[in-house]
Amino acid sequence: MNQISPLAYVHPEAQLGDNNIIGPFCYIDQNTVIGNNNTLRNGVTIHTGARIGDNNEFFPGASISTKPQDLKFVGEITTCQVGNNNSIRENVTLSRGTASKGTTIIGNNNLLMESMHVAHDCVIGNNVIIGNATKFGGEVIVDDNAIISAAVLTHQFCHIGGYVMIQGGCRFSQDIPPYIIAGKDPVKYAGINIVGLRRRKFSNDLINLVHDAYRLLYSKGVLKEGILEIKKNLQITPEIQYIIDFVESSQRGIIR
Repeated sequence: MNQISPLAYVHPEAQLGDNNIIGPFCYIDQNTVIGNNNTLRNGVTIHTGARIGDNNEFFPGASISTKPQDLKFVGEITTCQVGNNNSIRENVTLSRGTASKGTTIIGNNNLLMESMHVAHDCVIGNNVIIGNATKFGGEVIVDDNAIISAAVLTHQFCHIGGYVMIQGGCRFSQDIPPYIIAGKDPVKYAGINIVGLRRRKFSNDLINLVHDAYRLLYSKGVLKEGILEIKKNLQITPEIQYIIDFVESSQRGIIR
């Protein structure tokens, strides 16, 4: 049975699963789907197009599936998908998609801290931590296990690789490849995320292999030459192949 405060509004056409807690002053619009065991603290707004899984917690002021801040949006029917086991903290805003991709996606087991913003058509993976007041432009992609610190400004269309650590206050308009620390101003490659990789049970041999891959990649003035050096000199494990694929598919170029 759902526990719905008499001070909350739930549209008659909203679809709710079971064991949800809907606090006072929450607003749930039509064309919304909410799974099971979710908690909406007071003052949470679930706009049209929201598709929410199970076991999520939304804190006061969170606004989910908001109208995209994109002048090309003309009211097309789009969605904002939120997976399972996420913590969406105070005043977080998640926009729904546009005609470009049709949906914004938040995966599973993520922590989105206070006042951060995910714009239209972004894709956030799993086990991601995003700090207070960080802002993502439209169509940003964040791979699994990334950590983005507070007050980071990310240009639209950027791709953030998995297992990265991005320093607080950074701003960037190029892709951040996996397994690294990104920091300074302007943002630069600042070494391998050794602490993060060890926490994720990467062996020392694998960490050294990743370090060697970036040493070769950045040793050349042209990234294609660095990739050739990696292919020629290193064992191509799945982790190294991920780096190769990331760099070769980058549309904006990677930070140096």
